[in-house]
Amino acid sequence: MNYHSTRNHTLTADAAKAVLQGLAPDGGLYITDRYDGFDWQGTLRLDTLGMAKSILSALLPEIQNMDELVERAYRGRFETDELTPTVRVGDKYVLELFRGPTSAFKDVALSMLPQLITASKAQEAVSDEILILTATSGDTGKAALSGFRDVEGTKIIVFYPDAGVSAVQKAQMVTQEGKNVCVCAVRGNFDDTQTGVKKIFAAGVPGDCGVRLSSANSINIGRLAPQVVYYFKAYADLLREGRIALGDKVDYVVPTGNFGDILAGYLAKRMGLPVGTLVCASNQNDVLTDFLKTGTYDRRRPFYRTISPSMDILVSSNLERLLYLLCEDCDEVAAYMRKLNEDGCYTVSQALLEKLHAEFSYGCCGDEETKRTIGRIWSEQHYLMDTHTAVAWRVAEDHKSENPVVVLSTASAYKFPAAVLSALGETVSNDEFEVMHRLHEVTGVPIPKALAELKNKQALHTDVIDREQMQSYVLSKIEAWK
Repeated sequence: MNYHSTRNHTLTADAAKAVLQGLAPDGGLYITDRYDGFDWQGTLRLDTLGMAKSILSALLPEIQNMDELVERAYRGRFETDELTPTVRVGDKYVLELFRGPTSAFKDVALSMLPQLITASKAQEAVSDEILILTATSGDTGKAALSGFRDVEGTKIIVFYPDAGVSAVQKAQMVTQEGKNVCVCAVRGNFDDTQTGVKKIFAAGVPGDCGVRLSSANSINIGRLAPQVVYYFKAYADLLREGRIALGDKVDYVVPTGNFGDILAGYLAKRMGLPVGTLVCASNQNDVLTDFLKTGTYDRRRPFYRTISPSMDILVSSNLERLLYLLCEDCDEVAAYMRKLNEDGCYTVSQALLEKLHAEFSYGCCGDEETKRTIGRIWSEQHYLMDTHTAVAWRVAEDHKSENPVVVLSTASAYKFPAAVLSALGETVSNDEFEVMHRLHEVTGVPIPKALAELKNKQALHTDVIDREQMQSYVLSKIEAWK
């Protein structure tokens, strides 16, 4: 299966090379046009790890020994081999994606990506070390650090926005152990860090340094592909429960920032899964809501720090892949991306807007409504959700459909304990770890073990830099690691 850049059909790579490169040479994202011939019905009859093996083998066929890679990635690393349970809450379903080692949905992909990269490296006979560069709005960083810790032949540098993540998210990253890991704060927001990482990819590193760059962000197809699995898993759960018959459509409501998670749902649909409407749920940074409504993407707007920080994003990288899949015209996509880079905005064609409206719905939710939703659902359903899931739930309540509705729950409430405890009407102290234990006292919901242990861990990564320093920082780390 050939992948090609979203901006140029002639820039191609097989799956192994695409995973290793992360980003296409022209700055585009690797994508394939071919999703036909996949046995989606047979895949639904498998257990969760079986689904992962089937789906990843179809999406990344050149990567060998996929069964073994999946077993190594997942077996015994999650709370259950189900990986992502689906639970009924009132008249909806919640797909719990936070049952992995770092309590966030990124674990599903970032437990798998190190296996894919090391396997691809061996297949391509690459002797250089792979340096993973990652920008994070909170959850990707820790999941990537955990996945790549001490993986032979790799190094990883994670950049996060200073003051732009929760105290728990920050503690997860800065206490990360491992001889091949590095974490650095950037003065700015997530878009600044993401732009900085893309500029480093564009500039490259010296050819004689023995290092190749790759990414753990969802710009890497190896990070995106594993996220397709849990859409099939949720559908299979509803089938087993008797809530749907095979072929019935299911709607998915997804808290969305960088557009990777919801794009994985669209890829599942392209592979045959009967996905109904994909509902994009945004917080106060509602650039995607406006885009899906009007067809104009405009990042020239105020940036808000919210209680759902993983969605505090104004430039959603994976949207580029969706634009290509809907218009199938690399020149058109390249023109949109050029306009975004030069002017800060672009407007898609009427034909493309109509295709967007046929596949996606949208909605947004501010902080106060998010808090009210957390408190109300706890009171009514005795279900505790984090701030991102609450955004999706509130948007789901406005979504009118005859199809069953699955809300993707992307993080444990204990990653944002101050906001969640406040939403329950409780007094919040300045010590977020004390707040975490108070939240447990109030709700009785267990604290994930890895989060409970954070308070006593020492901060190992304390660097803070300006965004203009990111490239020189990477080069200095490469030199120091020699």
